[in-house]
Amino acid sequence: MLDSGDWIHPWGSPHHKTPGFYWMIATTYKLFDINQNSVRLPNLILGFFSVFLLYEIAKIILNQRIAWLAAAILSINFLWLQYCRLGTPDVPMVFLVLLGIFSLLKAELKTEINLRDRKYYNNLLSHLLSNSFWCFLGGFCFGLGLLIRSMMIFLPIVALLPYLILENRRHRLLNNPSLYLGFLIGLLPTLIWLWLSFSYYGNGSVNQLVNFVFRLGSNERGGNGILFYLWNVPITSFPWTLFALVGLFNSLFDLANSSQSKYKLLFIGSPVTLFIELSLFSTRLPHYSLCLFPFISLLAAVGLDNLSQVYTQNSTNLKYKKNRNQVNHQSFHHQYINQPVTSKSKNTGNIKNNEFELNLQISPDKITPPDSLLDSQIRKAPQYFSYGFGCLGILLVIAGIATLIIISNNEIRKYATLSLVLGTTWLISPAIWIARNHFQIKFLTANYWLASFLVPSWLGLAVVCGNGLIGDYNPDFREFIQKPAIIKIINSSSINFVEVGGKTGVLIDFYTKKIGKEVNSLQELAPKSYAWIKKKQADSSSIPHRVIGTVQNYSLVQVSEL
Repeated sequence: MLDSGDWIHPWGSPHHKTPGFYWMIATTYKLFDINQNSVRLPNLILGFFSVFLLYEIAKIILNQRIAWLAAAILSINFLWLQYCRLGTPDVPMVFLVLLGIFSLLKAELKTEINLRDRKYYNNLLSHLLSNSFWCFLGGFCFGLGLLIRSMMIFLPIVALLPYLILENRRHRLLNNPSLYLGFLIGLLPTLIWLWLSFSYYGNGSVNQLVNFVFRLGSNERGGNGILFYLWNVPITSFPWTLFALVGLFNSLFDLANSSQSKYKLLFIGSPVTLFIELSLFSTRLPHYSLCLFPFISLLAAVGLDNLSQVYTQNSTNLKYKKNRNQVNHQSFHHQYINQPVTSKSKNTGNIKNNEFELNLQISPDKITPPDSLLDSQIRKAPQYFSYGFGCLGILLVIAGIATLIIISNNEIRKYATLSLVLGTTWLISPAIWIARNHFQIKFLTANYWLASFLVPSWLGLAVVCGNGLIGDYNPDFREFIQKPAIIKIINSSSINFVEVGGKTGVLIDFYTKKIGKEVNSLQELAPKSYAWIKKKQADSSSIPHRVIGTVQNYSLVQVSEL
C-alpha cells in the first residue's frame, strides 16, 4: 500500500480479506515509520482499552469487585498478552465486540431509566437521544467489524443473538431503529471498498471473501478435530479456565441473584454459543478462540469471588466453633457438674453418678442437620485449589531445578527459570490457607488468598517477557538481519525476490528496505545483483552466485559475473 500508494486494491489479484486492519498498520507506518513498534502499536492500544471495557461491562452486569478481578485476569492472560504484541486483526475485533456489548448495555440502562423513573419524563427527549446514541454505536461497532476481521465478525454477532432476542421484551434493543442504522453505517466502508474492488477486479473480490469462508468451514488444519478447543482453550488460558468453571457453576445455580439472572444469556449464553460455533467450524486455530477470553476472565472473576467468600466463611466458622466449644464447656460445668442430684429425679435421660447428675436430654429444635455432601465439598473448594496449586508448584520447582542441572541448552534453560518462578509463587496459596485456618493468623484475609493466584501469573509473564519468549518470535532471523555485512547490503542495495513467499517471506519483505524485481529464477537477474531465494533453489541453480547468508531456508545471494 505504501509503496504503490494504492490503498484500495494493492494486490495483483483479488484478496480474500477486507483491508481494514491493513489500513491501520499502514497508518501507523505513515505516522511512526516502518518498524516493529509501528506494527504492534494498534493492538497494544486496543488491547488496553479492551481490558478497560471488560471492567465497565462487568461493573454493569455484576459489581465493581468482580469487575476489577476480571480486568486483572484478562490483562495477565498469556495468549491475550501475546496477541496484544502481534500485528494481527484478532485484538481489534475483540475490542469492537466489547465496545458493542458495552454500548448495548448502556442503551439498556437508559431504557430502564426511562421506564422506571417518572422524574426523567420531564427530560424524556434527552434520554431517548442518549439511548439512540448507544444503540447506534453498538450497531456501528458490529458493522465496522466486517472491515477489520472479514466474515469472522459474524461469529460473535450470532453468539449475542440469544441475549438480544430472548431478552428483548425487557431491554427492547431490537425495537430501536438506531441499532440497525448504526450497523448499516458501519458496513458502509466495506461496501465502498467492495464497489471499488469490483470496478477493478470484477466480481473476484466478493467471490474471494465468500470462498475464503467456505474454505475455513470445510478444511481442517493440522488435525485439529472438533474437540480441539476442549483441550486447547484450558491450556492457553490456564489457570483461569478452572476458576471460570466454578463461576459458570455458581452463576447457573445462583437463582437468588437477580442482578446476575437477567444477564445470564449475555455472560453465559454468549460464550457457550461462541464456543459451539468455533468447534463446529472446520478450521480450528488457537487465536480464533481469542474472543472467548474476555468471557473466560469474567467467569473466572465470578468463580474467584465466590471462592473467596467461602474462604472467609470457613475462617469465621472455625473461630465461631472454637469460641462455642469454650462457652459450652464452661456452661456444662456450671449447669450440670456443680448441681446436686435430687433423689426424686424422674428424667428418663438422666445418668446418676453418686452426687451428680448429667442431663443429656436435647430439644429436637436445637439439632442442626449435618451438611450434605455437596455443601461440604463446596466449603472445601478453596482448600482443594490451594493444595492443588501447591502440589503443582512443587512439581514445577523440581522440574526447574532438574533442568538447570542436567540441560545446558540456553533456550531450554529459559523455560526452567519460568518453571522455578511459577512453582515457587504457587506455593504461596497453600501457605496462606494453612496459616489462616490452622494457625489462626487473622490478617491473611481473602484478598491475600486471591492475590496468591494473580501474583504468580504476573511474575511468570515478567519472566517470559524478560527472556524474550513474548515479542521475539524469530530470534534467528533477527540475529541474522543484524549482522554488519547483511545490514550494509540491505541499507545500500536493491534486493530482488526470487519466488519469495510464506511467513518468512513477510519478514524478508518487512526488513528489505529497497525491494527490486520479483522474478522466477536467477537467470533473469543481471550480474552483481542481490536476491533473496529459497536455499534449495539456490543450490540447484546453474547460474554462478555467491551466498552471503542463509536463514530459515532462504539465502541472500549475489549473482556472479560471467
